[in-house]
Amino acid sequence: MDEDPKPTPLEALAEHVLGALGDKIDDHAIACGELTFVTRRDAILDVVRFLRDDAECRFISIVDICGVDYPERDERFDVVYHLLSPTKNLRVRIKLPTDDTMLVPSLTELFPGADWYEREAYDLFGILFSGHPDLRRLLTDYGFDGHPMRKDFPTTGYVEVRYDEERKRVVYEPVKLQQEFRTFDYLSPWEGTDYVLPGDEKAKQ
Repeated sequence: MDEDPKPTPLEALAEHVLGALGDKIDDHAIACGELTFVTRRDAILDVVRFLRDDAECRFISIVDICGVDYPERDERFDVVYHLLSPTKNLRVRIKLPTDDTMLVPSLTELFPGADWYEREAYDLFGILFSGHPDLRRLLTDYGFDGHPMRKDFPTTGYVEVRYDEERKRVVYEPVKLQQEFRTFDYLSPWEGTDYVLPGDEKAKQ
């Protein structure tokens, strides 16, 4: 009689976490060698604290927090957390849906390094975090209007800020795309040169 196949480390981890956290996990999946849990705003601290402190998990390193925009949804954003367990040599992803008005609990009390990632998600997506010690813009200018990583963010009509050497001060100017539009036929990486490089003759065959 054949024995049941031994679960993979990710399958064993998923079973352990689901058994411990119960209804705090809304969904989970293993795809492309990665384990993902889906949770809610009110449960994220409990889920991450368990993954960090439990002896079978030990996800003691936060790798990233980022946002994903789905404009067609009521809760248009996913906040995505990536954790690493050096002792288990495993990674796990946690996702939760939210919008641009509801507060997501900050992870800075569990991982001080989450400070930077949450500020970045706020700046670029407009995701709000409660309990964050310093939720300010990080990559855009203080007076910047809007959140540039949203899929409905317009690409024209805004100003950019730069330091002007001649005026010796910061100036605001309409956004300009400095690179000229170019087309390529993808036959030669050196298209536009006025000389023939070895091998270019093959592109014309």
